Amino acid sequence: MRKIPNHGTLRMTKVAYPLGLCVGLFIYVAYIKWHRASAAQAFFTIAGAASGVRWTQQAFSSPGSATRSHEVFYGIMFDAGSTGTRIHVFQFARPPGETPTLTHETFKALKPGLSAYADDVEKSAQGIQELLNVAKQHIPYDFWKATPLVLKATAGLRLLPGEKAQKLLQKVKEVFKASPFLVGDDCVSIMNGTDEGVSAWITVNFLTGSLKTPGSSSVGMLDLGGGSTQITFLPRVEGTLQASPPGHLTALQMFNRTYKLYSYSYLGLGLMSARLAILGGVEGKPAENDKELVSPCLSPRFRGEWEHAEVTYRISGQKAVGLYELCASRVSEILRNKVHRTEEVQHVEFYAFSYYYDLAASFGLIDAEKGGSLVVGDFETAAKYVCRILETQPPSSPFACMDLTYISLLLREFGFPKDKVLKLARKIDNVETSWALGAIFHYIDSLKREKIPAL
Repeated sequence: MRKIPNHGTLRMTKVAYPLGLCVGLFIYVAYIKWHRASAAQAFFTIAGAASGVRWTQQAFSSPGSATRSHEVFYGIMFDAGSTGTRIHVFQFARPPGETPTLTHETFKALKPGLSAYADDVEKSAQGIQELLNVAKQHIPYDFWKATPLVLKATAGLRLLPGEKAQKLLQKVKEVFKASPFLVGDDCVSIMNGTDEGVSAWITVNFLTGSLKTPGSSSVGMLDLGGGSTQITFLPRVEGTLQASPPGHLTALQMFNRTYKLYSYSYLGLGLMSARLAILGGVEGKPAENDKELVSPCLSPRFRGEWEHAEVTYRISGQKAVGLYELCASRVSEILRNKVHRTEEVQHVEFYAFSYYYDLAASFGLIDAEKGGSLVVGDFETAAKYVCRILETQPPSSPFACMDLTYISLLLREFGFPKDKVLKLARKIDNVETSWALGAIFHYIDSLKREKIPAL
């Protein structure tokens, strides 16, 4: 879920800009304990997926450590997103007879995203190898052969033509196979949007302790990436289940329990893709005849270039009064009939991540390091303030009005009222709030059920 903040490559021309745009919006500043679910024995004995390797209690222990009070083991998850590739190295400890606990996470990110190498596949290997070296540095040598290595790609590769995406994945797989870690035939894949949302939901509810006991209140998850956006929560109202469109409900089996989740990923409604749509551009295609894209969401005094998905666009604002109203009207056109609204979200506690966090932190709505809480209406308040300033002053952040307006209206389309409180966080108890942790749990739990269901 953590996305590398990336607003595209922007080149501004013809206007001299001040150092910064002061926005006086500093509002709303704000114990992880792994649940000990009785059925979770997934890490004790697991059959390696396609590799045929059988992992056992001994396999996760360093030589001579079988009698120690805690068994230690590791897992590596690569997140290949639209704006960057990140590695998560998880260290776990398992007390005898109990559920494993997460004891440490190593995180590193590289830009650009894997999809940037679609036309030069060989170059992608260098970054992957660099991140694998991070794993080698943080995992003891004796554990390498027993540590599962997985890469899951998200929106960036989902937007590529199938053949180009598969060539990139094949190159990554070659690099993985040459590594000393445990890899199977399923070690590299494109993650569909629903799985991304579900894995993020698992992570957040694990870290907040909401999965500790059956029947406890869970929290919902909102994620806004560059290419897609996800919403996932556990419905408690029958009407939500009955009114959900096809593809918006998914069953999740985890820790010997089944959850029926509302989860959907909107490809093309991530912040960077939405920018392009608002500007009137088409994903992956240059503007016709290099035409300048004019938008009411940009300052009337702005003219420059913006690079997105390896395409450079000439963009400018238009002379107008009432910038927010004009921008909101344009954003509403882009979102019309594209987002399903559920009334139940008003009554579910939600965490929001990625660009929700980045934009809120950039404009003082939350603490940039610690995160915090805000109400949905704060995004609209900030948007109106910034848009009004941009009518008369040159911007240091030309997309500020557009981005804040887009987030405000996107949340409204989801069904969130202005007074709805959202929690924004990059970490919970110093653990990255990424879908990667949930994906590791789901991956290993699935292996347990498929290979040794009696456990």
